[in-house]
Amino acid sequence: MRTARKGSVEMPAFVRQLVKETEKRVSSFFKGGRGGAAEGKQPGEKEEAIPSPYLDRPVLDKLTEEGCARWGITYALGSMQGWRANMEDFHNCAPQLGGQLADWSFFAVFDGHAGSTVAQYCSQHLLGHILGGIEPEDNPEKVKEAIIEGFLQTDKHLHSVARREGWERGGTTVVATLISPYYIYFANCGDSRAILCRSGQVCYSTEDHKPYSPLRKSVLRVQVALKPSNGSMVPWLCPVLSGTSATRGQRTDTPASNMVSPEPGCAVLDRSLADEFLVLACDGVWDIISNEDLCAFIHNRLRVCTDLRDVCTQVIDLCLYKGSLDNISIILLCFPGAPQFSAEALHQEAELDDMLESRVAGIVRYFPTNVRFTPVSVMFAKMPGKLCDSF
Repeated sequence: MRTARKGSVEMPAFVRQLVKETEKRVSSFFKGGRGGAAEGKQPGEKEEAIPSPYLDRPVLDKLTEEGCARWGITYALGSMQGWRANMEDFHNCAPQLGGQLADWSFFAVFDGHAGSTVAQYCSQHLLGHILGGIEPEDNPEKVKEAIIEGFLQTDKHLHSVARREGWERGGTTVVATLISPYYIYFANCGDSRAILCRSGQVCYSTEDHKPYSPLRKSVLRVQVALKPSNGSMVPWLCPVLSGTSATRGQRTDTPASNMVSPEPGCAVLDRSLADEFLVLACDGVWDIISNEDLCAFIHNRLRVCTDLRDVCTQVIDLCLYKGSLDNISIILLCFPGAPQFSAEALHQEAELDDMLESRVAGIVRYFPTNVRFTPVSVMFAKMPGKLCDSF
């Protein structure tokens, strides 16, 4: 799959202006304003400059990783900073746990909020807190309890560290999977997501935790916890593990009733010979592409790529070209039943690429030579499916 050159991607001026104005309003809101100047600001006083969270050009360097477990799973990781001013995503890949859990695996993606400190801390400590409550007996209910308790213990320790280190703000979303010989366990806190593809279809997806989700409103009590004195809602906060002073002031003894809850959604599925692959990714992916489209894309890529890292980088490029302005991180886990490389499929793709380039070259001849064109792979990635099919 051909990709665009680095210099061909540039943030439109109107997007930069929109981001700037949004940052001003958010800052004013938390300083006690009503959408205008913050309280205490004198007329004519110069407004404090707010650093933009986005770059003028994206950072396209990618971190990749691959590995396998002795019982047949293979995995790859891909992550990229993208348009964000800082890289705030972290991950944890443990394809083979030790001791009596040698046939178990753990993978997680952490999407940091307001910095990377909390995401980094959780990537290093969450698994340890989970394993502290798991016994070799693969009892689904007990394992789910251990996972939830591991999240809560991590949050508890995180707040202690935040107070000791003087962290002012920060948080992270988490999506994780724990794979045993008989079950696949899912846990998520926030708007990162996991999907399991079985027999070519999405058979399971975690539920994003958003304040505007009707189900989560009652569970997390966000209508009470996130409602400021002026009666408006904060639309962009989501459940995270958080070590911030902003949440400490409204923290209660019941985690699910806090302003931002560390209690994860947890589910368990029986493993099947039809299991093909599992994806963990941050919202830099899911805000751009649907579960079904990503499943179909990866299913196709696995038949023409011999390296799982290439599949991950192609997903990242696809999301970037479709407009993702966030950090992008993805972990791809392949089971023994995953689609296999096919020389015939690779030949068909090469023929399709040649045909597309020939068609586009024919169109380009009718335009002035000083017109800059989007690369073929990028153009067709942005096209609606029906329009692509017509070619």
